[in-house]
Amino acid sequence: MLEATLKKQLQAYLEKVVQPIELVASLDDSPKAREMDELLREIAELSNKITVRYEANERTPSFAINRVGTDVGVRFAGIPLGHEFTSLVLALLHVGGHTIKLEQAVIDQIAALDGDHVFETYISLSCHNCPEVVQALNTMSVINPRIKVVTIDGGVFKQEVESKQILAVPMMFLNGQHFGQGRTTIEEILSKIDVNGGAKKAAALSEKEAFDVLIVGGGPAGAAAAIYAARKGIRTGVLAERFGGQVLDTLAIENYVSLKATDGPKFAVALEEHVKDYEVDIMNTQRASKVVGGNGLIEVHTESGAVLKSKSVIIATGARWREINVPGEKEYKNHGVAYCPHCDGPLFKGKRVSVIGGGNSGVEAAIDLAGLVKEVTLIEFGNELRADAVLQRKLLSLPNVKVIKSAQTTEIHGDGKIVNGLSYKDRTTGAIHRIDLEGVFVQIGLIPNSEFLKGSIDLSAHGEIEIDARGHTSMPGVFAAGDVTTVPFKQIVIAVGEGAKASLAAFDYLIRQPVEQEEQEQEKKAA
Repeated sequence: MLEATLKKQLQAYLEKVVQPIELVASLDDSPKAREMDELLREIAELSNKITVRYEANERTPSFAINRVGTDVGVRFAGIPLGHEFTSLVLALLHVGGHTIKLEQAVIDQIAALDGDHVFETYISLSCHNCPEVVQALNTMSVINPRIKVVTIDGGVFKQEVESKQILAVPMMFLNGQHFGQGRTTIEEILSKIDVNGGAKKAAALSEKEAFDVLIVGGGPAGAAAAIYAARKGIRTGVLAERFGGQVLDTLAIENYVSLKATDGPKFAVALEEHVKDYEVDIMNTQRASKVVGGNGLIEVHTESGAVLKSKSVIIATGARWREINVPGEKEYKNHGVAYCPHCDGPLFKGKRVSVIGGGNSGVEAAIDLAGLVKEVTLIEFGNELRADAVLQRKLLSLPNVKVIKSAQTTEIHGDGKIVNGLSYKDRTTGAIHRIDLEGVFVQIGLIPNSEFLKGSIDLSAHGEIEIDARGHTSMPGVFAAGDVTTVPFKQIVIAVGEGAKASLAAFDYLIRQPVEQEEQEQEKKAA
């Protein structure tokens, strides 16, 4: 089932297994079960520390990876190939006793969790956001056996997905109750189940010494700013909700100079690894709530209650998907309303969907979905599509795609549980029309993550941070870079350059501060 090259690579990884593990399979006579059996046997042949046995389970086909003689183990309901193959390899290694690469404080926090936690995570093999969630929960389960996890392929267990009305992945359930959905880090999961952990972390952050440069945001602009600052030898920190930012939700990247092709998650990992090559204090799962200037240090407050201080600050909080703000959108989010066609598209196979937005993102989404769904209706507000000509030609060549222009979406309908239709107004005639469908994908651009700055830093009418040619904002010592600013053309390569520029400008700002101010700060520390 595995190609020869992949087998060889997997065998090399399995040499790191130090404790015996067994693959416990629950199979029937379905084609998927036969494929699973073949995969498990091939894996067992690659290591003398791995064996296969069979035992019935409520979900079939499925298999567990168990550490022999212990209660350490994880389960996959489905065949973890595609984007999930890395999750399979890591599960084999970690259950097999290979070192888990996490900060010791995080490991200790997981190990100290009390109570039984049973996680069920629904995924699709084409979802690029799912592996991080699967790997995070599997790792937690290995560290603390009272945490039980099963990863469920929605394409295999379709009845289960339909009964729970799952229309977005990854989606997590904890002890039978909905826990969360979307890309989620291990720190974010911990913050939700360890109610006392957030306050402790906030207190620890507040005790940190003042930074020379504190970067708020961990996307391309923030990463570039951190690298350039750290290379100057100054005390650098990064405060981020999730390192990688919006790049994590990007599938294909084919226009980053010198890098022919990659995907968002890989690019984000590379960003973080590069930053970690330097002495940078990365503080994840933290969202800024306000920035306070003054005659001395600048304060950055977080929603968790922490207060960090710095001599200069670079805001690089990026942007997020823009919502259409019509009745039904919020009510049916993740129940037919989606924003990631690559992640959630497979859940609408054979169904009718609409894509709202005629720019590059919307047209690309419609093209991708056309290969999966029964029919796609693309709705564009303007008189013409705004996507590149090559994309428009491809779109219009597809037999199951319909394009409606000069149309304003007015409402998303549902039966109280899931989406069943959409209404739009013909902007030429004023007539209202309804389309019966099962899914709506919103692709109408971005909105800057700048709400926490209102009233303290000058923003444009669109909410972007106004900056000068050096990235300086209206607040002394505070700079900004990337998609959150007024700089046009929201591209990764531009964000990286802007982050570097803001960092250099911040350093220039620091070295020009009066010596008296430095001496006063030293005296305060000594006191």
